[in-house]
Amino acid sequence: VQLVESGGGLVQAGGSLRLSCAASGSTFSINAMAWYRQAPGKQRDVVATITIGGSTNYADSVKGRFTISRLNAENTMYLQMNSLKPEDTAVYYCNAYTVLREDYWGQGTQVTVSS
Repeated sequence: VQLVESGGGLVQAGGSLRLSCAASGSTFSINAMAWYRQAPGKQRDVVATITIGGSTNYADSVKGRFTISRLNAENTMYLQMNSLKPEDTAVYYCNAYTVLREDYWGQGTQVTVSS
């Protein structure tokens, strides 16, 4: 499975961005997908997850502001981020988890929120 993120950038606090993750390869084996983020000097944390059935979960810090979605036919996952805060600044990574219990990662996309 190969994952390619896009959509990061610089935005002012209160603004919005939409991240995309395009999956290719053995996408039929994907069981769930997720967005993670890693700020400088901090560990990589999960932001939101979505299962093959469409069930979603969010970190408390982004609930009500971020929305994860996936278009199965296009093998693309999205993260709509609204009401962005400076503390949302991080590198955002796309993750895919397969039925064989394998983890795949994208290269990451930088999101910077200015105050």
